[in-house]
Amino acid sequence: MMITIKCPKCGTDGSQSLIEPNYEGPYRCWKCRELFTIKIENNKVVSCQPLTEEELKKIQEAEELKAKFRKKSPD
Repeated sequence: MMITIKCPKCGTDGSQSLIEPNYEGPYRCWKCRELFTIKIENNKVVSCQPLTEEELKKIQEAEELKAKFRKKSPD
């Protein structure tokens, strides 16, 4: 499903393809390149907050660490 996201900074419509109707994570405007944390519930944007490059890096590092531990867990 494609979701339309209006950038709070420049007002440009962007889109994101989702498999599930709910999503929470980073989003970057394709036009102004501003970063946001968005929350989508039932295919609707319910929250859009500014995000710094530093915060994005921390989120990515945490996700990498989670993935690493998932791979190491015994079956």
